[in-house]
Parts: sequence; C-alpha cells; structure tokens
Amino acid sequence: MCIANRPLYLEPHQARSAAPTPFEDLLGDAIERAYAQGIHELESLVAYLNQSGPSAPNGSQWTTELFCAEMARLGA
Repeated sequence: MCIANRPLYLEPHQARSAAPTPFEDLLGDAIERAYAQGIHELESLVAYLNQSGPSAPNGSQWTTELFCAEMARLGA
C-alpha cells in the first residue's frame, strides 16, 4: 500500500475537541512526575496527588474513587 493511501493514526490526545484546561495540564504534569518517580499503583498515585497537588476538582483530597471518576470524565 502506498504511504499516501494509509489511514492516518491519531493519538487519543490529538483528537480532542478543545485544548486542555489549566486543571487538566496541572493534573497531567503531576501524574507524569509521579510515574517518573516510579509511582504506578493507584493508591500511591492518589497519595502523591494529595501531597503535591493539584487538589481534586471539588477542592478536596483525592480518593481512589474520585480519581477514577475524574479519569473517566476526562476520557469521555
């Protein structure tokens, strides 16, 4: 198949309908820092976010349930 006829592959973030919000940027940066430090378990990630920020969307501490709900909302 000719390269010009191949379907384009879009990374999931490339198909966004809008630019990330400041909160989404802060949260993404915090998650990347946690992963860079070897934090890969959900409970440890939530503890890291509670220590380093940003706060959960409602201004409270993160819980595993709240984190999962926010990831589902952002991925919708």
